Amino acid sequence: MGTPMCQQLHNSGIDLCIWNRNSEPSRDLSEKLNRTTVYKTPAEVALNCDIIITMVTDAPAVEAIVFGKNGIAESCRSSSLLIDMGTTSVIQTRNFSKKLSAMGGSWVDAPVSGGTTAAANGSLTIMAGGRKESFDRALPFLKIMGERITYVGEVGAGQIAKSANQMIVGLTIGAVAEAFTLARHNGVEPEKIREALFGGFAHSRILELHGERMIKEDYAPRAKCSIQRKDISEAIELANSVNLSLPSLATNLKLWDYMVENGLEDLDHSALLLAIDPLNR
Repeated sequence: MGTPMCQQLHNSGIDLCIWNRNSEPSRDLSEKLNRTTVYKTPAEVALNCDIIITMVTDAPAVEAIVFGKNGIAESCRSSSLLIDMGTTSVIQTRNFSKKLSAMGGSWVDAPVSGGTTAAANGSLTIMAGGRKESFDRALPFLKIMGERITYVGEVGAGQIAKSANQMIVGLTIGAVAEAFTLARHNGVEPEKIREALFGGFAHSRILELHGERMIKEDYAPRAKCSIQRKDISEAIELANSVNLSLPSLATNLKLWDYMVENGLEDLDHSALLLAIDPLNR
């Protein structure tokens, strides 16, 4: 996700200071794009930029690059604005924001939806949380990368919106997979079921895109099962923090657990069909 997002920023005339845990993508990007400088540590990036965007896998990764050794926080100053565009635990996001604020910096959580295709097109859906003045400062940069941008509320609100998104995605992928399995085992091809449902109440982007991948058995990763499992787990963590029971989500998590436990974690999340219909394996 980070590479096409950098491309969009660069195309808008912005000079880039970049760092990646794996140095090879950064080096390749700097060779491709002028006005792009690769730094050895996140702290060096923060030293040379007032606006810092992170796009990493999970809360531990965010914590490591912001507050770890040679992290962003080491170079934090009053003008520093950190925009976390990954999908990060709501509880941890709020903790991170308080910690950075005590150092003088500001935090905006701005997770995205739309995958690598939308990132490459600059058409990401972005849900943002943070102080309004911080969001307003981040907005010009978010507009470069996204097409639909919503200010949801205070710090953590963007991540709550992303949790809701991932809940609906995960549950709907499971529903489509179960519907296709039911049809196949009763003599009707899923392709015809998908066609028949278009335009009705069951029509969705999941049915369109992920349903097609299931039919074609195209499980090349766009969003990995391991990431979907992490997102569902974080939604349950958030529910538990306010004493909520979400039974459908708890059941859905077991399917993602199955994918990880059976070595299927690096497949696209449409491959959840394999946890429901063993005949497809």
